[in-house]
Amino acid sequence: MLDFINKYILLFGIGDEATSIVTRGVAIFCVLLLSLISDVVARRFIVRGVIYLVGRSQTNLDDIFIEHKVFTRLSHLAPAIVFYGMMPLALEGYGSVAAVVKSASLVYMIAIILFSVDSFLNAIIDIYRNFEVSKDIPIKGFIQVVKIVVYFLGIVIIIAVVLNKTPLYILSGMGALTAVLMLIFKDAILGFVAGIQLISNKMIAHGDWVEIPKFGADGDVVEVSLTTVKIRNFDNTITTVPTYALISGSFKNWRGMADSDGRRIKRSIYIDMNSIKFCTDEMVERFSAIEYISDYITAKSNDIASYNKNTGVDTSNTANGRRLTNVGTFRAYMLSYLRNHPMINKNLTLLVRQLQPTENGLPIEVYIFSKDKRWVNYEEIQSDIFDHFIAVAGEFDLRLFQNPTGLDFKGALS
Repeated sequence: MLDFINKYILLFGIGDEATSIVTRGVAIFCVLLLSLISDVVARRFIVRGVIYLVGRSQTNLDDIFIEHKVFTRLSHLAPAIVFYGMMPLALEGYGSVAAVVKSASLVYMIAIILFSVDSFLNAIIDIYRNFEVSKDIPIKGFIQVVKIVVYFLGIVIIIAVVLNKTPLYILSGMGALTAVLMLIFKDAILGFVAGIQLISNKMIAHGDWVEIPKFGADGDVVEVSLTTVKIRNFDNTITTVPTYALISGSFKNWRGMADSDGRRIKRSIYIDMNSIKFCTDEMVERFSAIEYISDYITAKSNDIASYNKNTGVDTSNTANGRRLTNVGTFRAYMLSYLRNHPMINKNLTLLVRQLQPTENGLPIEVYIFSKDKRWVNYEEIQSDIFDHFIAVAGEFDLRLFQNPTGLDFKGALS
């Protein structure tokens, strides 16, 4: 190369020393010019051609590689390869300078490859998110481990190039640094192991609603990475939880509810026990007019009358025999109301039960499942049901318990 350029420089009739300098300068200029040309060709023709072909493809998945600039970053290899291959020729005779330039070019190419691999792996993550399996098996943690390995090997190779040693020599000398590396990457190692356990046991996935009281987290999982799990709380704040904390501690995952046929409603109303009594004939007649329990009242009244007659019970005393109570009739009404409610899943547990009396009265618990599991609609259904039960309790001559307020004391004193 230098001889070819030197032949033409001599035609200008300048001195030997000047000819050598000019020849060297022209050679370096030619290398830089070729590098620039290769860069233009790679970015403006090859990369644009790839983008054009990707744009005409029927799938949109390959567009993700364009968004992450995988091909754009790879295009920077073209001028680096030209520079690496030709600059030593231009610097012939300057062995030390040529070696430095060659090493610098090689380091630059390794860096480009590392960044290109990083972009490629990021694109793989985005492509994987387009598949349903990504909701159950996130791979971001595994990809981050691959990135760590790639960057680690890349740095080792760069150090080997700079020191002019083989990578195996560098790796063999790092044995003493194992303890330090273990300390530096402690969270990454713990997170990686925890991530494998979480994924293999399907304990958590993107989109799951989880509760982690220890960290104040209550919301949807938006990201499962190597060392952390990001949770968007229902107030739109973000809680970041260490991955290994989910294994070492406990958390509640609502995925089972989301995958089931209903969302549980479990709530009680408290009856003032002073308002509980046997039903009189007037009350039985009044309750018979309520559509939901008219058949129940008729059947129950006949059953009780038959039982008392067959056993010869003296009905003149209310303590003798069997009788309807207003609280029992109210429970029957609640059960019938729920069985006729269009938003209650009748195939799951449907229960109205009496719990142990407390200082707050007699709890009547409703244990049912709403068909609609969406939070807002679920709360609407639950509220409508208990609005009705609270309002209708008075029709059964029952009083609901609540602690006395200022108005209660004012009325008592007046």
